Formats: sequence, C-alpha cells, structure tokens
Amino acid sequence: MITVPAEVTADTLVGTVRRLVECESPSADRAAVARSAAAVAAIGGEILDRDPEWIVVDGVTHLRWRFGAETRVVVLAHHDTVWPLGTLGRIPFAVHDGILSGPGCFDMKAGLAMAFHAVAGLADRDGVTILVTGDEEIGSPRSRELIEDTARGARAVLVLEASADGGCLKLERKGVSLYELVVDGLAAHAGLEPERGVNATVELAHKVLAVASLADPAIGTSVTPTVAGSGSTTNTVPARASLWVDVRARTAGEQERVDAALRALEPVTPGAVLEVRGGINRPPLEATASASLFLRAQANAARLGQAPLDGVAVGGASDGNFTAGIGVPTLDGLGAVGGGAHAEHEHVVVAELAPRTRLLTALIHELAADEQGDS
Repeated sequence: MITVPAEVTADTLVGTVRRLVECESPSADRAAVARSAAAVAAIGGEILDRDPEWIVVDGVTHLRWRFGAETRVVVLAHHDTVWPLGTLGRIPFAVHDGILSGPGCFDMKAGLAMAFHAVAGLADRDGVTILVTGDEEIGSPRSRELIEDTARGARAVLVLEASADGGCLKLERKGVSLYELVVDGLAAHAGLEPERGVNATVELAHKVLAVASLADPAIGTSVTPTVAGSGSTTNTVPARASLWVDVRARTAGEQERVDAALRALEPVTPGAVLEVRGGINRPPLEATASASLFLRAQANAARLGQAPLDGVAVGGASDGNFTAGIGVPTLDGLGAVGGGAHAEHEHVVVAELAPRTRLLTALIHELAADEQGDS
C-alpha cells in the first residue's frame, strides 16, 4: 500500500514557479543559463534540503540531485527556455483567474517546480535522482551523454515536460533528425558566359524535390525542406547553395531509412559536388517504452481519486527520447497542464498543479521502492 504525505499546496507551487520564471534562461546564452542554474540550485536546495552536483559541459550548466547509492528512478527536467533576455519585462509573471502565465512557465518551469516538491514529499527518497539540464531547447548537444549515463540501468525515467492538450501524458514522441545539404558549384558571369558555370541553385532545386519525396505521411514520417539559400549577386551563376532538412519519424527504422537515403543522394548537375551534414539527433520514444509506466500512472491516479488519465502520441521531441532510446522505460508529459508552449500565450492551470504533483509523488514512491512487490 502506498502512503503519500499530504500534497503540497497550490500557493506553494505557484511561489516556486514564480521564482523559477523570474530568472530568465535562454538556451543560447550560457551566462544566463549559469545564473538560472544558480537560482535552480538554491530553490531546489531549499526544498530538498540538499545541494546538487554542478555539472558544467562545454560551458553549459546542469544540476543533479542523487539520493542513495543506486538510481532506480530518474526525474528528468530542464531549466532553459526559448525566450530571450528581456521577455520578462514585456510578459511578466502573473496569475489571473486561476491561470498562471510568464515566459517558460509551461515549458517547463512549472514541471521543474513540481519535480522538486514531489520528491520532497517522499518519506524515503532512496533510489531517486533528479537531473535538470540546461540545453534541452536546442537539442541537448551538451547534456545527451549525461542524460544517458544518469538513466542507464534505472527502472524508469519520468519526464516533467508539460502535458499534452487536456492534461494527456505523452506516450510516444517522434525521433528527430536534422541535416544540412551543401552544394558546391562554379561561379561564372550570368550574362557573358553562364555556360562556364555550375549552377548550385539548379542542383539545389533537384535536391529539394528529392528530399521531400522521402516522406511517408501514412506512417508518420515527415521530411521537410526548411531553410534554403544560394548565390551571392544577381548577375553571377551561384557557386554555393545550402538546404536544411527537418526529419521526424515514429520508429528508429524509419529514421535510419531516411538517413541512408539522404546520404545516398548524388548530384544530377554535371560538375556539382554535394555534401550531406548532420544526422539523427533524438531517437523516437516509442509506445513500448511508456506502456507499463502509463498503466502505473493510471492506477495511481485512480487510487488518489483523480480523473482518469489519457495519453497521446506527439511530434515534438524531448530528453525522454534519449532515455527511451537506450532502453529505459520512459513516461513523458507529467508536468504542468496548460498550453501555449513557445508562444506568448503560454500558461499553466493552477488548479492542476497540486494534484499532478501528488500523482508524481505516488508514482515515484512506487517505482523507487526497494522491492516493487511491496508497492
């Protein structure tokens, strides 16, 4: 039988979210991320009564709290946001009619606050690790290894990213790949002797169509040409062109199929040279990775007298993709209920903060128990 301490109050959670939101943390600004990490360390230290490990990788600051010698459950969050410095002056933290707003509140500083208070509510924290990274919004280039190393061998990873619409948990996430195709041609005067040039724009046009044809919407694979550029002046045959490509896929097999097809592309314009840069960034979080944890979450919600939980598949990726990719059961979307991630109407439903935190405490308790049968 699970015993969960009385839930933290909504007012306490709102106060913690406010402190986190009011320290701006745009991912690309390492000094801002370092300042945010200091604030997160102080806030988490107060709530958990323990200071974290500071882990700085290539100038990006991450934090980790470990309780006990063995990690059985990882509570995964990030403290960086997409919002540039100064946004808080234009869109300040506010609570009005039960709706909390402010830059980064939904994605994902409310989830971070919930993580701290959920773990603080445990009678026994042994086996629990909280990892808070500082570069999730830009693809986690300097935290991926840390995330995977922290999660490897754990029973479960619980990701405090915001919920999907209506409070749904995120049971599947597509894998993400990012490529840049670079075409080198040969410059020539466009009026005097265009035939002496090798037109990189023409070759790029062929590649745009070839890339787009690799998509398979029927099974959820998107291959999207995005940013393109070529040429230097209006009267010169362009000598260089480039194309960025965003790939999303539900399975690792589909990611690999598209990756192989892109790397197999050959120029069709005589004299052109093609280079394919980039590759697979995040593996998919497939349904098999979350299924057993979702059943546990549903059972705990019912035990706590909460509304039934639903789950959905989403296209966006998170750090949970990495942990699922190494074979660790992973459940995502356990954070705030609200909406507007990355948009100015970003918001959190205050009434959902305490119940969702109570659910998280119960789920962590059950998963971290020394003997799962005792839960």
